[in-house]
Amino acid sequence: MKAGVLVLGMAIAVVASAGRPYAHHSFAATYLEDKTEKIEGELVQFLFRNPHSFVQVMAPDAKGEMQRWAIEWGAGGRLGNQGVTRETLKPGDRVIITGNPGRNPDDRRLRMRTIERPADGWKWSGIVE
Repeated sequence: MKAGVLVLGMAIAVVASAGRPYAHHSFAATYLEDKTEKIEGELVQFLFRNPHSFVQVMAPDAKGEMQRWAIEWGAGGRLGNQGVTRETLKPGDRVIITGNPGRNPDDRRLRMRTIERPADGWKWSGIVE
């Protein structure tokens, strides 16, 4: 009887843990989701990776001073399904980005909402998860 209960308990544990994990950090803890900011500048770096890709851009701040911005984007796999590859963006590309600003303005962070490369009209928009 004890062995049967133990096996049943182990089976339930295996089945319960087999689902896709949904634990994730809260974007609301890092970004102001009810606000949007727009920057325009030169792409410095594109990190195409999991769990989140990042774009680094040199763009002016509110005072007009050039600053390096970190823009958090989606996972490489998810972006790949949307046609974005590690070759899509190159250093030197002029880009226009809108996104949710970070809670600390001194960090110069955005959560990507849209990105556009005016030189050829390439655009992406979506929700980063």
